[in-house]
Amino acid sequence: MALTNSSDRRNETNGWLRVLGVDPASAGPTGFGIVESDGRRCRVVQYGALKVAAKRQRECAGAVLQHVHARVCGLLDEFSPDAMAVESVFTALNMRTALRLAEVRGVILLAAAQRDVIVYSYAPREVKASVAGHGHADKRQMQMMVRALLSMNETPEPSDAADALAVALCHLQTEQARRRFGLPRTNALAKPHARSAAAGSRTSLV
Repeated sequence: MALTNSSDRRNETNGWLRVLGVDPASAGPTGFGIVESDGRRCRVVQYGALKVAAKRQRECAGAVLQHVHARVCGLLDEFSPDAMAVESVFTALNMRTALRLAEVRGVILLAAAQRDVIVYSYAPREVKASVAGHGHADKRQMQMMVRALLSMNETPEPSDAADALAVALCHLQTEQARRRFGLPRTNALAKPHARSAAAGSRTSLV
C-alpha cells in the first residue's frame, strides 16, 4: 500500500519533518506508517504492516522479533525519517501479552538506536485524543480520521497501519506545539545524537 516508494523524494522535501510511526503488536501484524509535514499540511509517504507467516513462527521462536527488526532497519535506511514515534505498552494488558509486546517494542527501539534516530513514545489514549479528539475512539473511527487528516483517497488498511499513521500524526502535532511554544521534549526516550540534532536544525514546523 505504498503511496510513495521513492527514497529520492527526501532530497526534494527540505523543510519537511518526516516521522516513522510504529504500532507494535504482541500477536498479529506490527503496523508502520511514514508521514511528513511542513507545519501546515501532512502527507503520507508509505504505510503497511509487518507480518510473519505462521509456519515461520512455529519453526523459530524469535522469527517475529528478527523480522520486525530487519524490516524497521530497512524502512529507516530507505526513508531516512527525522524521528520515530512508537505506541507505548498498554498497562491494562495481562502480563504475558505485555511481555510479548515489550519484546517487539524492544527490537524496534534497537533498530532506531542502531540508526541513531530519536524515538518518542505515546500512550494509546494520547494518540486517540490527538487524532480523533477523544481517548476512546475505536479502530474504525481512527481509520476514518487518519484518512481525513491525510487527505487519502482510500481508507488505510489494515487497521494496524492506520494506527501507526495515527502515532506519526500524534508526534507531528506534538512537535509542532513544542517548537511553537518552546516546550521541552517530554516523550523522547533518548536524547538526539549528532545526526538527529542536525536533522532538527534543517526542519521547521511553523
